[in-house]
Amino acid sequence: MAGLVHEITDTNFSQEVAQSTVPVVVDFWAEWCGPCRMVAPVIEELANELSGKVKFGKVNVDQQQDLARRFSIQSIPTLLIFRDGEVRGRQVGAASKSHILAKIQESQ
Repeated sequence: MAGLVHEITDTNFSQEVAQSTVPVVVDFWAEWCGPCRMVAPVIEELANELSGKVKFGKVNVDQQQDLARRFSIQSIPTLLIFRDGEVRGRQVGAASKSHILAKIQESQ
């Protein structure tokens, strides 16, 4: 993962997401997924713009199948927005930067 977007695994999920003091946007994705590749630069941009206010992470569903099952991920990309360790928002499918930003704002 590049820059401010953290790789989320079953091992670090609690520390990176559940115990976070700021909202966390988690992108469930896979390397073979075209729409996931379209969303990736948007996630990077938002991570830079919202640094310190919102944390961003990515879960590779092929490598972290337990996490994908735990959160009932059936289509990718799926963005889950966590606050205080609970899912507060969900975006399934590729979306524009403004749409993702609006989802983040309405989940706070």
